Amino acid sequence: MSRKDFYNDPGAPVANSITVAVSVVIQNKTGELLLIRRTDNNLYSIPGGGQEVGESLAQTAVREVREETGITVRVVGVIGVYSDPKHVIAYTDGEVKQEFSICFRAEPISGTLQTSSESSEVQWISLKDLRGLDMHPSIRLRIDHGLTRQEAAYFS
Repeated sequence: MSRKDFYNDPGAPVANSITVAVSVVIQNKTGELLLIRRTDNNLYSIPGGGQEVGESLAQTAVREVREETGITVRVVGVIGVYSDPKHVIAYTDGEVKQEFSICFRAEPISGTLQTSSESSEVQWISLKDLRGLDMHPSIRLRIDHGLTRQEAAYFS
């Protein structure tokens, strides 16, 4: 199933659902950022996905990172809550979700980079190489907030 993100677009479809989701900013010891290339829209992104019944949000973050990247992480903080109603995500099955994502900061513990059905590429990216990557503005915002290490969590 593919998706299309709409942000501040007056022609965007109207949201018909909200799902609790997480996203995760992860840097290794040399400061590189863990990114995936999504299979559903071909954009670069930080790992993340929807919460499943029976999971805490931190457990969701750990599971999603491991599933999408092969890396096991430890959640160490909250970067922010992203719920801008002007950001909707339309799927080919007709579902249109309003953005709702809690973004965490995590540290890598173990694992080897590997792709999944949700990630066609997985790599550690130097911060100097971030600007040249095709990425949705909402993901750039989360990365920027994660890298600046603000004292208070962001919320929209």
